[in-house]
Amino acid sequence: MAKIKLTKGELKRERDSLKRYERYLPILQLKKQQLQMEILREVRAIEEKRLAEAEARKAIGAWAGLLAEPGVEIKSWVRSKRVVTGSKNIAGVDLVVFEGVEFDDTEYDLFLTPLWLDGAIESLRGLIKLLEEIVLIESSIRILRQELRVTTQRVNLFEKVKIPEAEEAIRLIKVYIGDQMANAVGRSKIAKRKIEAAEEALVA
Repeated sequence: MAKIKLTKGELKRERDSLKRYERYLPILQLKKQQLQMEILREVRAIEEKRLAEAEARKAIGAWAGLLAEPGVEIKSWVRSKRVVTGSKNIAGVDLVVFEGVEFDDTEYDLFLTPLWLDGAIESLRGLIKLLEEIVLIESSIRILRQELRVTTQRVNLFEKVKIPEAEEAIRLIKVYIGDQMANAVGRSKIAKRKIEAAEEALVA
């Protein structure tokens, strides 16, 4: 704790600081709670997406051997053109939200390609969408955890340092000013007695 001035001006400054800390602390605590809740939501979401990814990979694995058939070049039909995103704000933190994936138009001869191709394209595109969504959720979790770390540090700073320091400074200044006032009253009584004694001596 820095050395404080034991003055009425300093007392006012410390009281103002304490009011400011006590006003900001609940806002920071609310932000911390919101971030914690959003992290839990995002973690649950990514667990669901990873489960869906595992199931999709398993389903694709059952027919993936067909992709080796001659004349089947599926890559161009499942290549993503653009990841479509939106945004949301959680407790003052901007996050990118997955909305979808745009793919190149599929144009192929239905008579020259195998019957299973439509289903394969749909399944692989579904997997690509899941993978893109997982990337964005992971990014959101990293951002939220960093913001939570900073917010928690600020909450701790206010709770454990700033507010106790301001309260202690106010207490010390009030004690000092109280002592000074008591001393002043004591000195004034002594001075008064001396004056009265001097007056009595003159009268006698």
